[in-house]
Amino acid sequence: MPKRLLRPSSVRAAPEGTTVEDRDTGAGAPEVGASSASPGPSGSGTAGWQQRRPTELGSADEPAGDATRNQKGKPKKRRKRRRGRKVFARDEARPQDNRSLMPGKAAVSAMEPKQAAPVISPVASTPRPEQGVRRPPVHELPVFAALDLGTNNCRLLVAVPSRHGQFRVIDAFSRIVRLGEGLTANGRLSQPAMDRAVEALKICGDKLRSRKIRKARLIATEACRSAANGVEFLERVEREAGVKLEIIDRQTEARLAVSGCGSLVERDTQGVVLFDIGGGSSEIALIDLTGRRSPRLANHIVSWTSLPVGVVSLAERFGGRTVTREIFTAMVDDVAGRLAAFDGRDRLSHLKANPNFHLLGTSGTVTTLAGVHLDLERYDRRRVDGLWMDRDSVDRMVERLVGWDFQQRVANPCIGADRADLVLAGCAILEAIRAVWPSERLRVADRGLREGILSELMADDGVWRNDGRGRA
Repeated sequence: MPKRLLRPSSVRAAPEGTTVEDRDTGAGAPEVGASSASPGPSGSGTAGWQQRRPTELGSADEPAGDATRNQKGKPKKRRKRRRGRKVFARDEARPQDNRSLMPGKAAVSAMEPKQAAPVISPVASTPRPEQGVRRPPVHELPVFAALDLGTNNCRLLVAVPSRHGQFRVIDAFSRIVRLGEGLTANGRLSQPAMDRAVEALKICGDKLRSRKIRKARLIATEACRSAANGVEFLERVEREAGVKLEIIDRQTEARLAVSGCGSLVERDTQGVVLFDIGGGSSEIALIDLTGRRSPRLANHIVSWTSLPVGVVSLAERFGGRTVTREIFTAMVDDVAGRLAAFDGRDRLSHLKANPNFHLLGTSGTVTTLAGVHLDLERYDRRRVDGLWMDRDSVDRMVERLVGWDFQQRVANPCIGADRADLVLAGCAILEAIRAVWPSERLRVADRGLREGILSELMADDGVWRNDGRGRA
């Protein structure tokens, strides 16, 4: 019997009985790959990042025998409602029942205590295949997996392809492990940090081995890149958890972040600065869309950089619990100095005044700011992912957080104890980025590297090439 996925609004564990603590990205979304926070190119709503039960076609319209035929013996048209418009179909032409689309009940991932469902804002309806086109049940579809071991988090997504350019999450795991804790001070991964990461990776390994995976990519980022004992740690992971991780370079990390957020860049956009504020590094990609647009957003990167500074490393150097305004300014200046050395920073200067230029942030920092901005009682990904914030709103939220003490940050449900000592370091990195690339709009993405990995794996495998649903 297929395993049930985790429920995002709880901190209950995965099916194996393990507690999942971190804010998850994408784990609760049956459909992934298109923004649902604003209308798509057609203006009729959006298709991705949704949480709904599988569409059941034909199950509500059972044949009514001769009573459904008119006096001339022809089948009588029956009226059905489909996504807000009337559709007529003859009884004999009912599409096949798709109740086997998802195994068991619809379910989603769990995350850390401070948040609820990590879906999107707002919820959109699950797209149906065309009538008469049978979508294969989940157990017949190829399964892909992506794992991201970062400086702060360990995250896994398992998914199957759905509509062109999209996928359906069937399992997920996310936990804060703080692998990079203490790394800034001594240049090595500490024993407690490695132990926490190995325990989380054992759960991921069990999940991966429980399924027939067609392709997977399992990556490690800045903590393992920079630690003197990073390779030694990965050997231990392979030995104890049965998971072989690949340390990716910073350019690959920047590209994957862009691939994961492609559907949040709308058709009329001409320029984007996408940034991913991580635990140990921050990736920034400048994207020029003034020419002919490629299906892969990453093909439009004209310049990129990876700063060797993230929320964990910056907070360890300047302090994260007690942050005065002077300390906060010093953190901003530190990041600004690093950005000043970025040679490609002016590659989008011709678009800065363009109304179709904006910032796009994917990280715990911007999702936390969005949650505070919305004054959420519990973090709700349905309302955060894809949210637009104007310049004044971001200014107010940063000022508000800088004015809070540590306990006030802990008390906020969108921050909590796990992020209270890191969020101001993230805000400092954000402020340095906004100073270099001022924009009237910032779009928030609660998605990242795993979604980029899955999108690239599926595209390279050709699963969407002849799916009969057209191009994205």
